[in-house]
Amino acid sequence: MTEEIIIAGFGGQGVLSMGKILAYSGIMQDQEVSWMPSYGPEMRGGTANVTVIISDERISSPVLTRFDTAIILNQQSMDKFESQVKPGGTLIYDPNGITHHPTRQDINIYRIEGARLAAESGNPKIFNMIILGGFLKVKPIVKIENVEKGLQKSLPPRHHNLIPMNIEAIQTGMNHIETANQL
Repeated sequence: MTEEIIIAGFGGQGVLSMGKILAYSGIMQDQEVSWMPSYGPEMRGGTANVTVIISDERISSPVLTRFDTAIILNQQSMDKFESQVKPGGTLIYDPNGITHHPTRQDINIYRIEGARLAAESGNPKIFNMIILGGFLKVKPIVKIENVEKGLQKSLPPRHHNLIPMNIEAIQTGMNHIETANQL
């Protein structure tokens, strides 16, 4: 099993954190992992993406041009990465701010209203964990107990009290992802 993932959006949406947590979760599951971030010089508002590869075999290169899964959180990323999902692959997106929805017919498309759900919860910081939960519902490549361990590894100890809230946000995402199309 090898899953090649791109997570892309604006800086400040938790794109890199989501990738880091996913990568640590893979490590906790004794998988081979690659985590390669890419971001602009802006602190917030610039584009950011991260490539995560989780595999039970050695990973030859972290550099990818095609992906099994794309998690898209803004229009710029949709424009750039929709075409780079492998045929038969998966695209997951938050429709907030998306003006041109995905149109490909050869991939599985899912939508999750992470921004709305996070706002309704009163905590917009859990946005990325809601999205991660949606992804894990569609592609359960790591177990939730390993995600919890991944959170412990990636969050500083002073924020470990937030882990239960993050796990709850992941469950919310799992319960709210919906199919936008099916192959």
